[in-house]
Amino acid sequence: MTAITFLFDVDNTLLDHDRVTADLRRNLDQSIGPDRAKIYWELFEKLRNELGYADYLGALQAFRTRFLDEPDLLAISQYLLNYPFANRLFPASLDAVAHARQTGPTVILSDGDVVFQPQKIFRSGLFEVFQGNVLIYIHKEQELASVEARYPSEHYVMLDDKLRILTAMKAVWGERLTTVFVRQGHYAKDPAIAQYPPADLTIDHIGDFQNIPLSTIAAHSRTTNA
Repeated sequence: MTAITFLFDVDNTLLDHDRVTADLRRNLDQSIGPDRAKIYWELFEKLRNELGYADYLGALQAFRTRFLDEPDLLAISQYLLNYPFANRLFPASLDAVAHARQTGPTVILSDGDVVFQPQKIFRSGLFEVFQGNVLIYIHKEQELASVEARYPSEHYVMLDDKLRILTAMKAVWGERLTTVFVRQGHYAKDPAIAQYPPADLTIDHIGDFQNIPLSTIAAHSRTTNA
């Protein structure tokens, strides 16, 4: 069992997922036109509400059943699968991971589907950076027992752009968890986050994590686990 394990979210924490979505919106508008693109996004939101995570390929499959005559579906699927995710990593995101690794193991803890999310992690280079230590769930905050079984640790540090998830994890792990709210992306700017208690630490950009002395994290761990 390690003393401290660092858990990193992917979308809008390490990787600028809002920009990925904006690029896809432009691609859809150009390839299938704004009217059909609007229907794709309606299907996408419907699936996200049902599943609890973004399923771009699932929405594309649902779109296909509506428009069997659409000639550009193959091109759209290839666009998604071959998207240059490595170019969408936030500045200094890998420096933040390297900073954490000086104190303990680093693990990706993400939500997502079983195809596109792993593809994103592979093509961004994150799978290699994290040396294969990658966990993808449907609702990660509900799978903490599985996280503990795979990566047993006295203390965990979770970096995420969703205060809702950090709050839910804190409710389970309590003082064994240090939460780091990465205030990036549209979820982090949602006024609804006012309903949640503040995280243990808040940073404006993932790259800022490398400026937090590791002794601060270690001290927090010793205090809360005393």
